[in-house]
Amino acid sequence: MDSRELVLRALEFRGPPRLPMNYGNRDLECSDVATVGIAAARGFTPRQPGETEWGYVWNTLDGTLGQPHSHPLADWRCLDRYCPPDPSGPERTAHLPSQLAANRDRFIKANMGITGFNQATFLRGFEAFLDDLVSAPERAERVLDLVFDFEAGIISQYCALPLDAVQFYDDWGTQQGLMISPALWRRVFRPRYAEQFARLHAAGKKVWFHSCGHVHAILGDLIEIGVDVLELLQPEVMGMERLAADFGGRVCFCCSVDHQRVALSGTRDDIRRYADRLCDQLGAFDGGFIACIEDYSIMGMTDQSYQWLREAFGSLAPGVSRPLPCRRAVPPA
Repeated sequence: MDSRELVLRALEFRGPPRLPMNYGNRDLECSDVATVGIAAARGFTPRQPGETEWGYVWNTLDGTLGQPHSHPLADWRCLDRYCPPDPSGPERTAHLPSQLAANRDRFIKANMGITGFNQATFLRGFEAFLDDLVSAPERAERVLDLVFDFEAGIISQYCALPLDAVQFYDDWGTQQGLMISPALWRRVFRPRYAEQFARLHAAGKKVWFHSCGHVHAILGDLIEIGVDVLELLQPEVMGMERLAADFGGRVCFCCSVDHQRVALSGTRDDIRRYADRLCDQLGAFDGGFIACIEDYSIMGMTDQSYQWLREAFGSLAPGVSRPLPCRRAVPPA
């Protein structure tokens, strides 16, 4: 059985023979999941370091992604002359056929980059966009139209390729709950996501949705409108057992050992116990769980802790103890 079939069995609850692995930023040759993405539009040249095609600029003080500033729609009067990036150019995906061929034995997900709500706040500014959602909803809708129209163009290109899934990145939670009310989320965002996910399912693609923070209030909605994999890198803020009780068997989870605490300062046994809990709770449905492994040295994770993560997840499987085989690395196209 190749990695692609292994991951499909996990997310379709068909009894994978071992735990699938999704490596995020290191040892990618060991991952059962391969991630690809779009290229910049032809001719795009940043005018300053960190500038994006959308016009905002990343301010980076360390090795993290950083914080966006220079929001192009901070002044609402700029909207009429604002030109969003064009999603339709063939250069966006011209590099993908060779990458897909090189990873045909793996489950391939195509990255949409930062999406939806997050992208809208980067364009308008976080506080201004949240204010618009409540006091000037027509403004919020116009910004969202820019974002979701661009995403529709990228989705069209992805639907024409032999991909297994498309991944969205839209962080919705603080450590305590949603950034907006669930009612507002359902009124404004749920229909937009539902349309995207329906298009992907019609093209035979799975939907993989990443969101950090305490997002329990909308997980049922996301599952109802078609999310196949929920990537939650902070399951502890919602309660692992609660996630399993409320949503286990309805969606496949992709989770890591708690990056805020256990993966950074836990012992080898702490990390192993946490990995065991994830597999036992979320993967107890003839599948339903994919392990996420990332090197978070920027947050203080040691190389020893990273190796303990690999060891803990690599030894887990339903009824079988089998380490993950690493394949030869395939250089990017």
